Amino acid sequence: MKKKLIYIVCVSLGLLTSCKKELLTPESQTAVATLDYAQFSTVGRIQGQVLGLYAGLRAGDFYGSRYLIYNELRADNFLAQSSNSVTAYQTYNYTLGNGAQEVTDFWSSAYNTINRCNLFIEGMAAKGTSVIGADISKNYVAEAKLVRAISYYSLLQLYARPYWDGQGSKPGLPLRLTGNSVAGNYDLARSTVAQVYTQILKDLNEAETDLPLTYGTTAVTNVTRAHRNTAIAFKTRVYLTMQRYVDVITEANKIVSATAPYVASTGVALALQADITNVFKTPYTTSESILSMPFVTGTEAGGGQSALGSYFFGVKLYSLNPAGIIGDAGYKSTDKRRSFITLSGGLPYMSKFPTLAAAGYADYAPVIRYAEVLLNLGEARARSTNTLDAQSISLLNAVRGRSDATTVFTAASFANPQALFDAFMTERNIEFLGEGLRSPDLLRLGLTIPGKGNVAAVPSTSSQYIWPISGTELLYNKLMTDN
Repeated sequence: MKKKLIYIVCVSLGLLTSCKKELLTPESQTAVATLDYAQFSTVGRIQGQVLGLYAGLRAGDFYGSRYLIYNELRADNFLAQSSNSVTAYQTYNYTLGNGAQEVTDFWSSAYNTINRCNLFIEGMAAKGTSVIGADISKNYVAEAKLVRAISYYSLLQLYARPYWDGQGSKPGLPLRLTGNSVAGNYDLARSTVAQVYTQILKDLNEAETDLPLTYGTTAVTNVTRAHRNTAIAFKTRVYLTMQRYVDVITEANKIVSATAPYVASTGVALALQADITNVFKTPYTTSESILSMPFVTGTEAGGGQSALGSYFFGVKLYSLNPAGIIGDAGYKSTDKRRSFITLSGGLPYMSKFPTLAAAGYADYAPVIRYAEVLLNLGEARARSTNTLDAQSISLLNAVRGRSDATTVFTAASFANPQALFDAFMTERNIEFLGEGLRSPDLLRLGLTIPGKGNVAAVPSTSSQYIWPISGTELLYNKLMTDN
């Protein structure tokens, strides 16, 4: 019973905390074993709990780094320089079991964050709204819904079959929409993939309605907290994953102008940076950064075994694969994005996140950028029309051209629509190298995960195409089934 209680409190529940505002994220003060409505009794306490939602999302086992890392290492752009199972070698090597650290810890971290959101939504309904007022309450609850949607979406990318496989009819996730705050019966069967996506889109649609257009001129807040355009941008990712291309276009058109230079005309003024390197250096709050997870040197250091800079550049656990995207002939030596590749000991490493341990691994971890929205829209237009769509090509040029002015695509560049589709996949592979989109991009289209080094390719029919279910969940949720 003691072991089960520890699991419930520390893994499944994700208890709310009382927080104070410390720079960009809250510092936990106490953990409570029940939904304590005293935590919703003042404006300051409520604000602290809102920040606590993002603290869950930016955890090291989640968007603080490892979710991005896992989705990169499952694919073909990195080669292991260590066989340490603590640093995701089993993910890289496709040897994961139900009890593997990454399988159990990521599941726990994501559901912990979901539970924070559920408890917060319930607390606001019961107490918080009366304290803070209906308008601000809608804003805060909308943030909770967006964080919950991101969490469920992220879980689907690793633990469930892609949407195309049976149009969402395959087993998805336990869809927990009420908070767990005390020990009890937490048996819950898996909803289908389609049902989970339906909830994700419901949360994002409601968030879009109630989130603020902007947080004023405070650039840090506009990048580290959700606003209306954040919800819209993330919907373009979700719909692209579901191959609902017309819906991608509808959403993207809300925040992408009809012609170049492409910008968002309402809400936060989203736009590409003229220089890609500006996005990945201090202060990390550019017009392109829609949502990022912040770290602050000296006060909020990322852990050495859960930091982007550690894996890819500092400790150098994974080098770049010469046969991966960096070996693509179309990725020219003059492309500005090549500046993110650094040789060390004769091997290429990715220096997109260059801050090292001495400076606290303080690089922001990107969740979604405006460049992705442009490529989502361009790909969706091409695929939905099955043509060499002129705006698709223009959007492709917008992203390529800001880093490689020597390459200008025209309709004559592509033998057929499939060649344009492939160009979008290549561009995404270059642009988002190290940002956690490679594996989801392969899976959403049912493509084989290419081999790398001595690791064989993984076809879409393989059991290795997705992760096994957390062994801890299988142990304590009697209605849960494995993959």
